[in-house]
Amino acid sequence: MNLKGRVGVFGGTFNPLHNAHIDVAKRAMTQCGLSEVLFVPNGVPPHKRHLDGVGKEDRFRMVELALATHEGLSASRIEIDREGPSYTIDTIRALKDDYPQGICFIVGADRLLELDTWKEPDALLESVPFVLAPRSGVSLATFDSPPFDVATIVPLEMREVDLSSTWLRELIHRGEAIEEWVPSAVAAYVQQRGLYRNRELAQASSS
Repeated sequence: MNLKGRVGVFGGTFNPLHNAHIDVAKRAMTQCGLSEVLFVPNGVPPHKRHLDGVGKEDRFRMVELALATHEGLSASRIEIDREGPSYTIDTIRALKDDYPQGICFIVGADRLLELDTWKEPDALLESVPFVLAPRSGVSLATFDSPPFDVATIVPLEMREVDLSSTWLRELIHRGEAIEEWVPSAVAAYVQQRGLYRNRELAQASSS
């Protein structure tokens, strides 16, 4: 399928956003000829109740700051402003009306493997093409079999992504620097706001 001119929708908690997220978005734009990539931070992620005490506005602001210097990449508040859990199928249905040129959904291979836990998984697979970021330990051959065989899946031609937000949060918990793996604006914001520092306080805040 030709995805040229479509808008890539890149959803996630982005807790925090890191350099691999930027790399995936840029590779999707180049390889698929996308007109832009819209980052959609989850408001209330249905699969991740504990976010280390970091609220949705902080997560959105980190995405916004990180993308400010990247042409073609922008952040959407559609899930941040929505009440209740953030479901991908609801977001895709809403954004289809906003982008008549068509959209596609950018997702990591590990997340797509969890599709059976998402809302309306069958409808989701048939709703839009998926641009797949390779992840360490996940074989792309998996997506040739049901239920994924009904979907249009375009794997990105890039090295497997092995950087994760979970690992970065652990670094911060231990008092280690993260500047090597996140945009400078994100590192500065984390430092200024003292995010992810106190594990006990974070767990209490997110419970």
